[in-house]
Amino acid sequence: MDVAYTEAGDPDDPNLVLLHGINAAASSGEFREVFADLAEEYHVIAPDLPGFGRSDRPPLNYSSTLYTEFVDDFLAEFESPAVIASSLTCAYTLAALTEGRSDHAISDLLCICPTAIAGPEPPKQWLRELIRAPVIGEGLYNLIASKPSIRYFNADHGYYDPTKVTEAWQDYEWQTAHQSNARFAPASFISGYLNSDIDLAAAIQSLDVSTTIVWGRDADITPLSEGRELADEADATLVVFDQAYLLPHVEFPAEFLAVVDNWIDADSAVASTDTTAN
Repeated sequence: MDVAYTEAGDPDDPNLVLLHGINAAASSGEFREVFADLAEEYHVIAPDLPGFGRSDRPPLNYSSTLYTEFVDDFLAEFESPAVIASSLTCAYTLAALTEGRSDHAISDLLCICPTAIAGPEPPKQWLRELIRAPVIGEGLYNLIASKPSIRYFNADHGYYDPTKVTEAWQDYEWQTAHQSNARFAPASFISGYLNSDIDLAAAIQSLDVSTTIVWGRDADITPLSEGRELADEADATLVVFDQAYLLPHVEFPAEFLAVVDNWIDADSAVASTDTTAN
């Protein structure tokens, strides 16, 4: 399938790959508030994952294996990139780096509210097939990806301050969630088939790279207690953003950019540091 990506910055600058999280309206636009600034110092590449954004959306049974293989193949295209991955895509990134090909490596890793589980366990096949169904499934998906549902998710889980998400962006989310075959990847997500079985802490520990974990203090889907536990087990640096949920990089772009600069230069930083970003 064809995969869309946005690229900017000097190709001679260090490579930085941005991997968005997964939800019904997911896209690389998740990094819209920091992309241009990052491109001033890095060669930035932000793909739309298969089944999302402007990438192809064939009616596949999407799985964590598919996304792990995609991340594995995509990272192999760039020499020693630094990687920023969000939410469930952190699990695919870690799986690609620890279980994928051995002929590529990354220089640094930053995970935003990482998780391996974002749907029911065990996965519910009946739910996936219901959403994939031609008529009933389309109607159900249109409810899940409706403008009121998008606004609810943004206000209840995505943004601590809902005024920071514009109507123009929510219109874009609705548009990207209503492309042809848009329901098939979310069907696997909602039903649990995009969950990963990777041990995040063990995978991070096995990497010989600087790793930083960013968390919103008020995140509820993936609470901060999970972030602290993960950072302790993985010997990783934890940076906590006050007054933030799942998208601290969108709500506090300037502060996030400062974290990125420190992270890429932090090979000698003290591990398991819990820093608060205000």
